[in-house]
Amino acid sequence: MLKPLYLLCALLFSCFGLAQSVISLKGKVVDQTTKLPIESATVYLTAVKDSSLVDYTITNKLGDFNLKIKKSNKEVFLKVSYISFQDFKLDVPTLQKDQDFGTIEMKEVANELHEVVIKSEIPPIRIKKDTLEFNASSFKVGADANVEALLKQLPGVEITPEGKITVNGKEVNNILVNGKPFFGKDGKIATQNLPAEIIDKVQVVDTKTKSEQISGEASGSQEKTINLTIQEDKNKGLFGKLVTGYGSDKRYESSLLFNYFKGERKVSVIASSNNINSVGFSMDEIFDNMGGGRNTSVYYNDDGSFGINNMSFGGSNSGITQSNLAGVNYQDKWGKKLDVSGNYYFANAETKNTNRTDRINLLPAGKTFTQSDSESRKIANNHNSGFDFEYKIDSTATIYVGPKFSKSFTRNRFSSRQLTTNEALAELNSSSNEAYEENDNQKFGVEASFSKQFKKKKRGMVINLDTDLTRKNAFTATNSATLFADATPYDIRRQNRFEKEKADYIDLEVRYGEPLTDSLRLSVTSEVSYKRERRSLNTFDFNAFDDAYTDYNDEQSNLIKSKLFSYFPSTGIILGKNKTNGRINIGPEFVDFKAQSNYLGVLTNRNKNYVFPRIKGYISHTIGKSKSIYANYEFRMEVPEAGQVLPVENLSNPLNTIVGNENLKPFQRHNLYFSFNNYDYPSRSGYFIYSGFNLTKNSVVSSTVYDANYKSTTTYQNVDKGLSSYLGGSWSKSYKKEKRTLSFAAGINLNYNLNQGLTNLVLFESREFEFNPRVDFTWSIDELITVAPSYRYTFVTTDYKNYDIDNAKNFLHKAKIEITSYMPKNFVIGSDFSYNYNSNIAGGFKKDFYLWNTSLGYNFFNKQLLAKVKVYDMLNQNQNATRTITSTAIIDAENTVLKRYVMFSLTYKLEKFAGKKKEEGIMIFN
Repeated sequence: MLKPLYLLCALLFSCFGLAQSVISLKGKVVDQTTKLPIESATVYLTAVKDSSLVDYTITNKLGDFNLKIKKSNKEVFLKVSYISFQDFKLDVPTLQKDQDFGTIEMKEVANELHEVVIKSEIPPIRIKKDTLEFNASSFKVGADANVEALLKQLPGVEITPEGKITVNGKEVNNILVNGKPFFGKDGKIATQNLPAEIIDKVQVVDTKTKSEQISGEASGSQEKTINLTIQEDKNKGLFGKLVTGYGSDKRYESSLLFNYFKGERKVSVIASSNNINSVGFSMDEIFDNMGGGRNTSVYYNDDGSFGINNMSFGGSNSGITQSNLAGVNYQDKWGKKLDVSGNYYFANAETKNTNRTDRINLLPAGKTFTQSDSESRKIANNHNSGFDFEYKIDSTATIYVGPKFSKSFTRNRFSSRQLTTNEALAELNSSSNEAYEENDNQKFGVEASFSKQFKKKKRGMVINLDTDLTRKNAFTATNSATLFADATPYDIRRQNRFEKEKADYIDLEVRYGEPLTDSLRLSVTSEVSYKRERRSLNTFDFNAFDDAYTDYNDEQSNLIKSKLFSYFPSTGIILGKNKTNGRINIGPEFVDFKAQSNYLGVLTNRNKNYVFPRIKGYISHTIGKSKSIYANYEFRMEVPEAGQVLPVENLSNPLNTIVGNENLKPFQRHNLYFSFNNYDYPSRSGYFIYSGFNLTKNSVVSSTVYDANYKSTTTYQNVDKGLSSYLGGSWSKSYKKEKRTLSFAAGINLNYNLNQGLTNLVLFESREFEFNPRVDFTWSIDELITVAPSYRYTFVTTDYKNYDIDNAKNFLHKAKIEITSYMPKNFVIGSDFSYNYNSNIAGGFKKDFYLWNTSLGYNFFNKQLLAKVKVYDMLNQNQNATRTITSTAIIDAENTVLKRYVMFSLTYKLEKFAGKKKEEGIMIFN
């Protein structure tokens, strides 16, 4: 391990050593007419010889810039660019000494309403009123890099190991391609599969709801949307990749991405098949589809689950999965007024898993211990489709309709065994179960919006409709035996259960805005929502005489129905200024709740009418070009669910009977969020601070009573309070000198949760504190090498009141280093090495392990083919052992994971755009 450490130190010294030969180029940019300073103008240097970008910066609020750069004999152009101003260009013969360019006056373009762009002079960064725009060609990535690799190079952009993308600390929840969804609005398929080389610009804007988009209202969210624009010459043609691989232990992978672009029309096809716990269409340049690699936009959880676009793989969220997937995405413009996009997926997954769990059950007096193990095999088939139609009726009116449909069918066969003992290790109960399940789920929904702007400025109306219709059918065949230590009769079950659920939800909102002043509008809103649910359970016991499941079990059968109607009329104020936007709505919410059950021949009705106060609002304020503040707050009352208030006994679990409580009261919910961010592009550094809480009064919680055999009866009670709160921040800094880049990032998250409940009629309380600091570091030389070490620490401590124990704590270490090398020529070498440590996991579970993945690739045949050999878990130490601390238990679990395998793969890259020629009968590929 010493040699890599020496190498890393040498790389750092070589980077910091540049400071001895650095000069300063400074000046001030002003408006030629007003002489006022221009903030956020882009100042950059390009080589005279080949127009390549040398370095860049952004002017501050005083119009000043100070560009530090290594001494060089290279002749460069100093360029200044700002929207609606003519570009400034100055020849700088040599970079040998500090230079002060004094005041640079920019001339505004006369009578120009739109941005002036000279194609050969696009700056690396451009800051508009509400858009941050990056010129993709200014940020170097590997020849086969995907969009995610490009995003990692952009200042202020971070991607966590869990796949969350942030820009200046604000989370990205929507990624578009040329302004439209690409295989779903979260866009993770786009970042993983589209090659970086076809991207023209990366635009960052505030995320808006569809009604906000078509009405032109300011965003009420603090989240961000990334829009990827395709280069004009790449917007007509076809490109894609085909990956196929086979390895040891019969491991295999294959994936296909094919894209056909022709102006507004874009058709993309994806397909995959593998048995390495991968979604299967990640085009990571180093590890392809290998899980545990760098496929961060496709989420991988600690429990072994993974997924994308709301499709989850991994069965019971653990185990080894064999998956197959196919999908198509379509974008087009029909006529001059109708924008269309749509997608369809089919996914098949088979997951096998073995689980072992040790659980400490916490009680007011003493505790019990439960050990269990299980095996499962789950097969799932999923269909998902969605469409977007946006029709611009005229310049004042737009209508949007977005239907969506999903259908899934799963089969799950599992067996389990469980043993519970007291503190003296005397057996209290034991059970075994063999079961088979089938689940057939369907969901159809429509999101629609209509926006109309009237002749009077800022007078407008918006109508929003949201519907979801859900149908679920479940069948369970179980053969179980639950044994008790004392004279309690054994619970032996051999039965079939049929469950059906229907849920219909409709929400209609009508908003009207009337201008009061230039910056204030009166908002009158009416929102109506209706939710109807019907759940039935029918259980049949096995009849030995008939040799069939014909005996209807009344005690384990029931019918529950509910209707919830809500009307929320509100009046509010909308604030819309140049730097400040906000909205607040206040009004009463009228709620009509009806619940009905039919159990053991008894029909029970519970009907309630409520009038609740409701408040919701937000405010966003921009300070200069780099700082912003955002806050939102909502207060509302919520009613318990039907199953929580009806006297129906749920006996599905032999060890826990659940029954409702008709005396439950509605509960209050307060949500508050606040954030502040500051990213200074001249210094390429910034920080983000956020905080918030979710406070409930009269919270609905479980109240559980255990008998001598640790068999429980659970109902529901209102308790005084519940609290979930958080505080965090992040900081990043990058240095860019010619081809060398040095980046730092650090962050910390603090969580504090207070939970109450009842165990054996005693009110308990748990107070959980979680502390998560992290640091990341990246050093790279463009197209040669990248070294990226990182470290994450998690500390969790929970204090208990009215329990046998006072405290439980645990901490985790995770350290990782990623190395990528593009040397020698045509080779791509990757090495990811990580160490994971879990402090207080129970005996019998391994506390720590190393995970080392390596990859060696070679480009040949004019870079049309890429051959790779990859090794997953080279040290054969991978494991999935976790500790979870809850309000009522401490749980240690271990699941099946992938172990070491070797994979040989071949990648074929296709690219054919309009205007490209063939060379020697073969298409030219990048």
